[in-house]
Amino acid sequence: MGRLFSILIILVAILGAVFASTMLFSVDQREQALILRFGEPIKVVNPWDAEEDPGLHMKAFPWEDVVKFDRRNLMLDIPPQEITASDQERLIVDAFARYRISDPLQFYKAVRDVRGAQARLAPFMEASLRRVLGGVKSNDIVSGHRAELMIAIRDAVNTQAAESNLGVEIIDVKIRRADLPEQNAEKVFSRMQSERQQAASLIRAEGEEKARTVRAEAARTVRVTLAKAKEKSSILRGAGDARRNDIYAAAYSKDPEFFAFYRSMEAYEKALIDGKTSMVLSPDSDFFTYFSSKKK
Repeated sequence: MGRLFSILIILVAILGAVFASTMLFSVDQREQALILRFGEPIKVVNPWDAEEDPGLHMKAFPWEDVVKFDRRNLMLDIPPQEITASDQERLIVDAFARYRISDPLQFYKAVRDVRGAQARLAPFMEASLRRVLGGVKSNDIVSGHRAELMIAIRDAVNTQAAESNLGVEIIDVKIRRADLPEQNAEKVFSRMQSERQQAASLIRAEGEEKARTVRAEAARTVRVTLAKAKEKSSILRGAGDARRNDIYAAAYSKDPEFFAFYRSMEAYEKALIDGKTSMVLSPDSDFFTYFSSKKK
């Protein structure tokens, strides 16, 4: 009796192991599983766009198969491409893309596995690189609007993948480097240097023109200011002279003899101020009236 019981336990254990191996499967949190029935996909376990459901799961029938795909972002790396920009400059562009399996059912139907997906996506990536980068100048690719270009490439690849129903989504595209071929580098650098020199010359010319304008305006302001100052000084001098003449006239009218004497003294002072003045005059000249001993 005890021996029969032991045999039953062993049989149950074997049947349990067989059941577990054929009916149960585990899914890692980094994976999403696709259940196949007679080769046809019927259900997705732990898809990336739903709440995580990793752990132990059971199949409905033992003849169902389980195919697992990565739930994480995947890398699409293509060889460096030679691109001709819109200004006819050639560039060697090294780029890569990151994508994820957004629809495992469609992914399995379209490409079966990651290798098949990359074989389909690589031509899309290369074509989008050539189309987008071929429509802009080399300066924009090397150091200009690279971020906008990468977004445009990503959208172009996404569009082609959606039209082909690959069940993937391109997350982003990155350009590692965009270099000139060695044979073209020196020529392009010389041209860029020439363009920078032309731009610098234009800036200097504009600065010199502006400086001339400022100097001319300053000179005009100085001339106007001096003219106004001379005009005002002339007016003040004329008013002073008129006032002086009025004072002289008033003094003359009060004492003509003293006024004549004062004016003669002023004339003597101005004529003989340095002490070396030589004058040839007649002794009876009116200039020396007040030097004589008697009055006329």
